[in-house]
Amino acid sequence: MACLKNICNKEVSNEKKMAKEEEEVYTLDGAVDRHGRPAIRAKTGTWVSGILLLVNQGLATLAFFGVGVNLVLFLTRVLGQDNAEAANNVSKWTGTVYIFSLLGAFLSDSYWGRYKTCAIFQAVFVVGLVLLSITSSAFLLKPRGCGDEDTPCGSHSTFHIVFFYFAIYLIALGNGGYQPNIATFGADQFDEEDPKEGHSKVAFFSFFYLALNLGSLFSNTILGYFEDHGMWTLGFWASAGSAFVALVLFLIGTPRYRHFKPQGNPLSRFCQVLVAAFRKWKVEMTPGEENLFEVDKKEAPMNGDRKILHTQGFRFLDRAAIMTPKDYAKQEKDNNGRDPWRLCTVTQVEEVKCILRLLPIWLCTILYSVVFTQMASLFVEQGDAMKTTISNFRIPAASMSSFDILSVAFFIFFYRRILDPIVARIKTSPKGLTELQRMGIGLVIAILAMISAGVVEVLRLKQANKDCPSCKNASSLSIFWQIPQYMLIGASEVFMYVGQLEFFNAQAPDGLKSFGSALCMTSISLGNYVSSLLVTMVMKISTREDMPGWIPGNLNRGHLDRFYFLLAALTTADLVVYIICAKWYKYIKFEGRNGEDHHDNNNLQAAAAEAELRV
Repeated sequence: MACLKNICNKEVSNEKKMAKEEEEVYTLDGAVDRHGRPAIRAKTGTWVSGILLLVNQGLATLAFFGVGVNLVLFLTRVLGQDNAEAANNVSKWTGTVYIFSLLGAFLSDSYWGRYKTCAIFQAVFVVGLVLLSITSSAFLLKPRGCGDEDTPCGSHSTFHIVFFYFAIYLIALGNGGYQPNIATFGADQFDEEDPKEGHSKVAFFSFFYLALNLGSLFSNTILGYFEDHGMWTLGFWASAGSAFVALVLFLIGTPRYRHFKPQGNPLSRFCQVLVAAFRKWKVEMTPGEENLFEVDKKEAPMNGDRKILHTQGFRFLDRAAIMTPKDYAKQEKDNNGRDPWRLCTVTQVEEVKCILRLLPIWLCTILYSVVFTQMASLFVEQGDAMKTTISNFRIPAASMSSFDILSVAFFIFFYRRILDPIVARIKTSPKGLTELQRMGIGLVIAILAMISAGVVEVLRLKQANKDCPSCKNASSLSIFWQIPQYMLIGASEVFMYVGQLEFFNAQAPDGLKSFGSALCMTSISLGNYVSSLLVTMVMKISTREDMPGWIPGNLNRGHLDRFYFLLAALTTADLVVYIICAKWYKYIKFEGRNGEDHHDNNNLQAAAAEAELRV
């Protein structure tokens, strides 16, 4: 009996030891915990962290759109701006939000890391919302009760206006610096070298965009309703409270997060390649890769970075990695290192090539963002000039963007569970549609959205009262005619923006992942600036003595439909250029962390897709 008891105890001890060893299995992608030690798979990351970050994103988005969705109405009703001026100011502000994403991505990839960057910029975001709430209630909403459809506010001092703009641009700084990093930080919580977690990482971006839209749903409906009825202070303080709760939730997850250490200033690495290539411009190029320099595996960075395999194209840059007799002599003389401004690694050269290849694709997405930004400006003004009442209930024009959110939720499900598996079976490939194909589909749907908006405006003008001094409810056409254009925009977002997030994150080098997400944000930014410029140019060209332009203060006297059709034509031309750029694009080629070669994680993505098809 004693012997049997010893055997049982030994088996129990072995089981506990095996369980402990299983619990302490480290991730394979080089992630570390908050103390800088290799991350233990069972104790860090995965959906525990991912869900926390998705909730954080939803609350932060609620806060941001609590300000952004009705900002154009705040500018017209409270600050007394006309429609064109208000639309331009909203476009500039929204554009600035995403310009700041470049700052956040640079600080994250270079110095602070994603966790610290997210925490700091979220704190700035909260401060900006609190200041906006204070300045609106204390200075701008005078006389008391003004700011609704029927009661415009009085004039304001220059100081009050400046304080208001300081607050909203502080919000732009906080939200802009935070956005590209939270998406990448969420993806960091999944080990792409593990098939199961790799599937979760692919799925995370879809859920991230869904959380973003669900967060804005509350803003566009409940907060939008209160703000449309002049309760701006309530809306702004609710946004500030939501942002504060989001920050607290983010900090609560600190012990669980996985991290990647920042890799230093990418600008210096970029410049080193250009300078080294220029210094060797007379060096003769030989076919093959024998003379190209790359560090040994044991000397490679240990923070999850992978080598990038050499690709053809931009051959001038390959000169930066050529080993000349002078470089060989220096290597033999000094074993400690090399001059990075004369000799660069193949991986460093390929980083520059990668960015150069991404730029044409990125530029083609800007015009799509011009279409997307109309939803927050001209769609709202168009809706405000339609019949917005059902019985005695008035529908806020900004709340129609709820149909965009519902469309996003539906098409994410439709794409992931229906369309992609069908395409995968037709192609006899587990991957389904590529990111570039999805982005092209997004452009096609965006064209249809602009045509739909233009047709609705033609119908609205036919039923409009031309002599109406105010554009409010000046047409008998119901605002529900806008549903198709909002639904089409939502469908296009699923294909374009989710595809963009996945594409830029996957194609960016390991040390520039936040920059990859920032590219998506900056395309939205430049889209807003281009929209503002386009509106200004159209108004100058179309304004005559007998006509106040296509987008006047009273839309019944203009031709907003022509502007929508112009956007449809421009997006069609952009689609043609995009197709050419997509066919030219060459995917980045990584060397696996275990030494195997694979094409942009295609093996991982195939395994992930197969897992998804089995679900």
